[in-house]
Amino acid sequence: MIDRYRVKPNQAINLAEWDADARGDFTRKAAGEAAVAKLNQELEHLQELLYAENRHKVLIVLQAMDTGGKDGVIRHVFDGVNPQGVKVASFKAPTPKELSHDYLWRIHQQTPATGEIVIFNRSHYEDVLVVRVHGLAPEEVWRRRYDQINAFERMLAEEGTTILKFYLHITKDEQKARLQSRLDDPEKRWKFSLGDLAERKRWPEYMHAYEDALSKTSTDWAPWYVVPANRKWYRNWVISTVIVDTLKAFDMRYPQPETLPDNLVIE
Repeated sequence: MIDRYRVKPNQAINLAEWDADARGDFTRKAAGEAAVAKLNQELEHLQELLYAENRHKVLIVLQAMDTGGKDGVIRHVFDGVNPQGVKVASFKAPTPKELSHDYLWRIHQQTPATGEIVIFNRSHYEDVLVVRVHGLAPEEVWRRRYDQINAFERMLAEEGTTILKFYLHITKDEQKARLQSRLDDPEKRWKFSLGDLAERKRWPEYMHAYEDALSKTSTDWAPWYVVPANRKWYRNWVISTVIVDTLKAFDMRYPQPETLPDNLVIE
């Protein structure tokens, strides 16, 4: 069932045809939340094993429109994991120093070391999304970045990084409801920015930019998943399922200690 959300290489994407309100085979929200809780326990164990074995490295990319749920995924999907082995990198507007380098320079520094899971909360894809929509670079510049990104991710994969990319797909109506909720709730109002409304007006442009990015940069070594994200619990289930299945496929083992005397007793 999860494969239905995976974007095939060079697959033409029309996001209007992808159901953001899907709930899979779940008939009740409670059943979905219970399934997420079970997956969370599995992920906690697998992440500890990943850290202990120290052979694999995992990069998880989260992209979404404003209110899409990136922070919620990080809070709920990774609840309980060992912070020693899981890191979050958030990429905001580049600094003057970062702008003096190529656009992947700041990204490469945050990629995972062996034994780590690193989560990108936004990523190098901003350079074919925001940059494109706001005209921050000429078209010939951002268009060639699709191939550059594919080559960069292929290098990471060939050097041992497993890459999973998730686009959290919400509708414009759902975004409206979530923005209004932020505005109405004093404890959430800090998340609201007038800039969100300006970006919302560019919704069609962003959809076209995402469609191109998903189509041109979903590869065998770094696949994209279009995650139905109107229902937060189902969003969490889809992402948790992909990650847990991926880690299980590593067939990891706890490392064995050095040879010890049979009669060793701790005094």
